[in-house]
Amino acid sequence: MALSKKIETPTGAYEQPLGLFINNEFVKAVDGRTFETINPHNEKPIVAVQEATEKDVDIAVAAARTAFEGPWKNVTPSDRGRMLVKLADLFEENVATLAAIEALDNGKAFSIAKLDIANAAGCLRYYGGWADKIHGKVIDTDPETFNYTRHEPVGVCGQIIPWNFPLLMWAWKIGPAVATGNTVVMKTAEQTPLSALYASKLIVEAGFPPGVINVLSGFGKVAGAAISSHMDIDKIAFTGSTIVGRQILQAAAKSNLKKVTLELGGKSPNIIFNDADIENAISWVNFGIYFNHGQCCCAGSRILVEEGIYDKFLERFKARALKNKVGDPFHAETFQGPQISQIQFDKIMGYIEEGKAAGAKVEVGGERHGSEGFYIQPTIFSNVTDDMKIVKEEIFGPVCSIQKFTNEADAIKIANNTTYGLAAAVHTTNLNTAFRVSNALKAGTVWVNNYNMLSYQTPFGGFKESGIGRELGEYALDNYTQVKSVRIRLGDAMFG
Repeated sequence: MALSKKIETPTGAYEQPLGLFINNEFVKAVDGRTFETINPHNEKPIVAVQEATEKDVDIAVAAARTAFEGPWKNVTPSDRGRMLVKLADLFEENVATLAAIEALDNGKAFSIAKLDIANAAGCLRYYGGWADKIHGKVIDTDPETFNYTRHEPVGVCGQIIPWNFPLLMWAWKIGPAVATGNTVVMKTAEQTPLSALYASKLIVEAGFPPGVINVLSGFGKVAGAAISSHMDIDKIAFTGSTIVGRQILQAAAKSNLKKVTLELGGKSPNIIFNDADIENAISWVNFGIYFNHGQCCCAGSRILVEEGIYDKFLERFKARALKNKVGDPFHAETFQGPQISQIQFDKIMGYIEEGKAAGAKVEVGGERHGSEGFYIQPTIFSNVTDDMKIVKEEIFGPVCSIQKFTNEADAIKIANNTTYGLAAAVHTTNLNTAFRVSNALKAGTVWVNNYNMLSYQTPFGGFKESGIGRELGEYALDNYTQVKSVRIRLGDAMFG
């Protein structure tokens, strides 16, 4: 089987790598297995890629270990930074191709995919800037000793990324890991392997030595499990569901007690007070739930509206949701594309039926959109209670619930009544309210008068069952370094 194939997209043709990326080369899987990736717009196969198993994970880990102990150790921090900046430049030079692959393989709107690529490039460039600024401290304890700390790389890092933001998560993981001097074995989501493989071509062009970054296509139960339990992987980072996060944490504990960071699910509240700018709030609420087809871990899926404006807000929000353009990712006006897969489509539709059966009222949507592809109408449920599945569980689709609250204390109580704690938002024109409520919410990120405004300079992660550790910003560097204390005796005194 050839390890690349020419693929036609509505924006042009490109050459798609199909192999596993190990030691700066695309190679066949040891067992010769392949699997197809499906276009969610038309439900047809795009291409088959190599499937990694435990054997391929072993080979990739060995390559990463050799690189970490060998040539990568001799690369200066400044040179690591230059490679990351060069990789960012290459992302920007290839933005049209990378965005087309994401639209084809993931189903997100091409226009939005281009923004994802721009943000991925920005993230890589940001961490390129950090590479030569990672340092310890001198600690003064007494005149007889000199004490200092070093922030050293952890070693070989296993990274498992999700399908909802393939290249953005690729950059979020690789940026801080490489900037701090680690090597990487990454497994992409089986639903969206293509853009990461194309991006892997750019790793060689950016000048990274063989073995520093290795990218495997494969399934979570095989390749992902092998990475999680591998005895020669020093740290694992995972973005995905809370259920799988628990399994990874257990595997890490049962193997070599590798360091773990987890960015998991959410059921985020979006709170609108009586004094909010309603039109502005509706715009952000709409974006907060329907962006990326609702396939966001931080999606604002629980909309809480103060009783004084509830009726007015609901009517205007319904009208706004109906304006969202759902359809072909390559159409210029498209905002919401298809869900990622048949499995995800069925899961979301199951939640919608569950909501209807429980007595929730469908204000908008609630059905399939069209007859081909994994499309679902933007959906709003009212008349919900906190014990309903659609209110408690992460749906990961274009489905939200809207609830009424009476006052600030009531809003905080409802918002925090969840096992998750990834994100939240507050819409108000009162600065005191914004501060009080933001401080009271149990969430890793709180947006005020906006939603889903992420930046690579600010940390992102969850409270409670939404995860461990932080992505992005300076905080992410802590995940990939370990602190060593060195104490040097300066005087002549001897112990005892």
